[in-house]
Amino acid sequence: MFKSRLYKAILFSVLILSIGVGGYLMLFNYSFIDALYMTIITITTIGFGEVHPFGTGEKIFTIGLILSSLFTFGYAVSLFSEFLISGQFFDQLKTKKVQKKIDKLKGHTIVCGYGRNGKQAISKLNSYNKDFVVIEKFEDVIKELDENEILNIEGDATTDEALLKAGILNAANLITVLPSDADNLFVVLTASQLNKQCKIISRASEETSYSKLKIAGADNVIMPDKLGGAHMASLVVTPDVIEFVDRLTIEGDTTANLEEIIIDNLPEVYLNKTILDLDLRKKTGCTVIGYRAPDKDYIINPDASLILRAGGNLIVLGRPEQIIKLRELF
Repeated sequence: MFKSRLYKAILFSVLILSIGVGGYLMLFNYSFIDALYMTIITITTIGFGEVHPFGTGEKIFTIGLILSSLFTFGYAVSLFSEFLISGQFFDQLKTKKVQKKIDKLKGHTIVCGYGRNGKQAISKLNSYNKDFVVIEKFEDVIKELDENEILNIEGDATTDEALLKAGILNAANLITVLPSDADNLFVVLTASQLNKQCKIISRASEETSYSKLKIAGADNVIMPDKLGGAHMASLVVTPDVIEFVDRLTIEGDTTANLEEIIIDNLPEVYLNKTILDLDLRKKTGCTVIGYRAPDKDYIINPDASLILRAGGNLIVLGRPEQIIKLRELF
């Protein structure tokens, strides 16, 4: 409503200017420059002298133009002042600045929802220096994101508009952790249509939502409640194993113990060579504990003679300082 009033005031201002120029042109045979000059000095009430001596008709027309412009420009100035005082002007500047940053991103991750799961996801992405954008619709949460200098889009993640603003066309991953399974389903459907190459990970609360989300296009569906229960039971059955695994995965918020190496990113000299040829143990101290083949088949504790094929990934285990050395080399 406020914007429509502002646009209306701008429209009336342009209309008054056009009427003034047109009136001097057609009614009094002024040249365009003279007509524009007379209109500008009249509606701005500067008060310079007339281009030609005024007759009765010109005086009446000028009086009407002055009165009309006073009301119109006064209304426009008051609205623009209100626009500045209300903060909308600065909000729009901030939105445009953020949008420019987002438009430059490629291969980033979009996180839909800044609840408990969303915060955990962002914390992990931050620890790996990954670019990400948060979509959130609640103003108080947006303020928190701004205070923490986290790139965000204010809007409904289930809509095309919000996802496009967040850069879904250039995104490599999308994580949707909205409270409602129905909303997550809408996000998955929309994102999978907008960017078929984007990897989509969705949260689910109900067992019945799992298959629906997979059919909709989610690559992975996570059920936090189910995982939490299984994790607690595992602490009873195999406590030492779970404690050890937790140290590898959960404890690594700022220091990582597990790392993934994309074979396509390795120097060409290692392509189609063996794990033994890569010799990670000697170069970094890390150990290869898994291999994901191009067909997404996983091999645990692969042989040193395994050939490194394009499209595959290596899963590496090491202490934090060893992982840092690994990242420096590869």
